[in-house]
Amino acid sequence: QVQLVESGGGSVQAGGSLRLSCQASATTYSRLCVGWFRQAPGNERERVASLAIHGRASHADSVKGRFTISRDNTKRMLFLQMNDLKPADTAIYSCAADRLWDCPSPHRNDFDSWGQGTQVTVSS
Repeated sequence: QVQLVESGGGSVQAGGSLRLSCQASATTYSRLCVGWFRQAPGNERERVASLAIHGRASHADSVKGRFTISRDNTKRMLFLQMNDLKPADTAIYSCAADRLWDCPSPHRNDFDSWGQGTQVTVSS
């Protein structure tokens, strides 16, 4: 439905910061719920944050106060600012979009479109 491409991942030391970006391919992006997910090897995929089209943002308890999701609809981009990174944040991070404008329920990971993922590695 929409192509998504992440960038901005990398390796940082604990306490450092990264900003992930996600470029969407279609103008319909502005009418979609968007979110960030992460998955570490052997672990389940976790929803990090989501952002509804009306501006309501939701962040997982594990990242509240450290991560901030935002979007620029004019540029069709999604961002995740990650501060005070911890080794437990190490994972592949993917952006996603869903046609449900108010976003799927927090326990659901069945978003319509997914990016390829970008690696974030945080060392002690």
